[in-house]
Amino acid sequence: MNDASSPRRVRVAVEAPQHSGLTGPLDYLGPQDLTPGTLVHVTLGRRDVMGLVWDDLPEGQDLPGEDRLPESGLRPVGEALDALPPLSDRWRRLVDFAAGYYQRSVGELALSVLPPQLRELDAKQLQARLKKLDKADAESAKAAAEAPSALVALPMLTAQQQTALDALLALAGREAPPPALLWGLTGSGKTEIYLRAAQAALERGQQVLVLVPEINLTPQLEARFAERFAGRAIVSLHSALTPARRLRHWLSAHLGRAQLVLGTRLAVFASMPRLGLIVVDEEHDPSYKQQDGARYSARDLAVYRGHLEKIPVVLGSATPSLESWQHALGGRYQRIDLTERIGGGALPKVRLFDMNRLERKKGVTTALSVPLLDALRKRLDRGEQSLVFLNRRGYAPVLHCDQCNWKSDCPHCSAHQVFHKEDRTLRCHHCGVSTRVPRACPSCGNPDIAPLGRGTERLEEQLAQALPGARVARIDADTTRLKGSLESQLAAVHEGDVDILVGTQMVAKGHDFRRITLVAAVNPDGALFSSDFRAPERLFSLLMQAGGRAGRDAAQAAASEMWVQTWYPEHALYQSLQKHDYEAFAASQLHERTTANLPPFAHLALVRAEGRTVEAARDFLTAAQEAARALPLSLGLLLYPPVPMAVARVADVERFQMLIEAGSRAQLQRFLRAWLPELHALKRRQKGLTRWAVDVDPLAI
Repeated sequence: MNDASSPRRVRVAVEAPQHSGLTGPLDYLGPQDLTPGTLVHVTLGRRDVMGLVWDDLPEGQDLPGEDRLPESGLRPVGEALDALPPLSDRWRRLVDFAAGYYQRSVGELALSVLPPQLRELDAKQLQARLKKLDKADAESAKAAAEAPSALVALPMLTAQQQTALDALLALAGREAPPPALLWGLTGSGKTEIYLRAAQAALERGQQVLVLVPEINLTPQLEARFAERFAGRAIVSLHSALTPARRLRHWLSAHLGRAQLVLGTRLAVFASMPRLGLIVVDEEHDPSYKQQDGARYSARDLAVYRGHLEKIPVVLGSATPSLESWQHALGGRYQRIDLTERIGGGALPKVRLFDMNRLERKKGVTTALSVPLLDALRKRLDRGEQSLVFLNRRGYAPVLHCDQCNWKSDCPHCSAHQVFHKEDRTLRCHHCGVSTRVPRACPSCGNPDIAPLGRGTERLEEQLAQALPGARVARIDADTTRLKGSLESQLAAVHEGDVDILVGTQMVAKGHDFRRITLVAAVNPDGALFSSDFRAPERLFSLLMQAGGRAGRDAAQAAASEMWVQTWYPEHALYQSLQKHDYEAFAASQLHERTTANLPPFAHLALVRAEGRTVEAARDFLTAAQEAARALPLSLGLLLYPPVPMAVARVADVERFQMLIEAGSRAQLQRFLRAWLPELHALKRRQKGLTRWAVDVDPLAI
């Protein structure tokens, strides 16, 4: 019998740099009783790093002898953080799957999803943190016990909500429940269904994970859950938390003390030992897809996690992603419908204002047509609120000289610098470089340089001029930089201190504005002609979401309207929007996708390359394509030639991409696994290449 203290070969997942080509855990020497899932300190090269004890390879799957160092050549495992319960087997299987599917190393993914502060602690510091957490939890429990338990009056469910809830609760009783797609109109009461389903899971002694697409929706949802579940331990997990709070919240979830975890995409990896329900709100939202490092989709991983844990996963949306809709049509997901607004309120009437009716002369492409201004004036006179939606921040997309045709191009990117009038700067929204607005054209000296196009800042100014006396507020990434500014601005809207709210997509999603009766989208046509096949899907979803901000109070719903100013009112997308007919829109898009062999009927991967020169990026991908064609597994795949990305240069780095299309997911995965070692070898030979990455199931092409 082995002595527990005698060393043995231990597999440890470490965060090795991607260019190293290391994908699996590394071998170290450690004590016999070291449990998989334990955090340990190990030496990697000359550095002391945090690692995670990983599962041994199954019998018969050992690496070939020449690839394994003899035990005498292995380094010892350092200090173990054994005060922390090991990360569970199911959690490790989730990470294993995600690393394999998205073609990243296990160690990189496992360590990157843990709180940064946890990776910096030694055993003694961790003990101190846990002691501090115990003390805080004891004080919270004492305060909760002393506070009078207020009974929260639950709103009456409509018959449709009750049916939906019953269907969800029935899933919890099944041994391997399928994911549920909760398809509900904006204002149909999806959040109440989440709350009731969460309550049922909590009463069973389980934990609940609720994912939202963006940080600005987390405080709002947190307030709803805190009000309903007063006295329950609720934590949030997202990147805007301070490192100390993020660690505290993660520990609370991992120790099973937090009963509810609300978070953005990162929270899909939260360690929760008693997980009983996962909710993905606004499941269609592109924010669930990570855009750097391991490019995972939190929604897809939530579905896989539900399958691993054998628990219900609820995907909620008024405009589901076409992938989820197709799964529901095919029977893989159970569809649950909410087709009526709470209180019987009507959806806003959609008016398509044809911009071609305006006289074509200079300046007539103005964002604010006279009929729209009249509609806004009427709402003002009645004391109602309006939302004007434009998905472009800044004052104008570009400054322009009409004498020599100079434009405010970014010196480091193949994009324009955006004019911000408030601080008189030209800012690039890609690399962040900022310069003062020139007094005259830098090219010909013409002092009369003018803004072209418009952003939210210019729209706010035009509204204030056209409607004197109106209280106009703007919410976008520029006005919400400071901590707490978004919350205070939203509070002003809720309290009626704002007449007209101007905003980007930040205000189009999820917010429950009770007084808004008019929503106007002023320049949405650009997405109709985008080279990205997903652009129409995103535009339809955004406009449905924006329109859903109007008439949320049933008493005003009948009078609520959505105006869409468009040069293409006959376009099928706008015709479906006018009827609030998501099913017709989805059917037409799925038909197009079938014909063009695009997702969900095909499976894609993108390889992106960045280099100091165009040649470095392009040559790497050309060589990668040749290496791919030499592999037998590439038969039946479509390998498109390398092309520049939509914004080809960012921060003086040239960017190219190459698309791979496969008929089946398994075929694509087998090919990528065989091809990646070739790419690592190519990178070592390629001079001038700064970075490359594989993006499986890319959202933006």
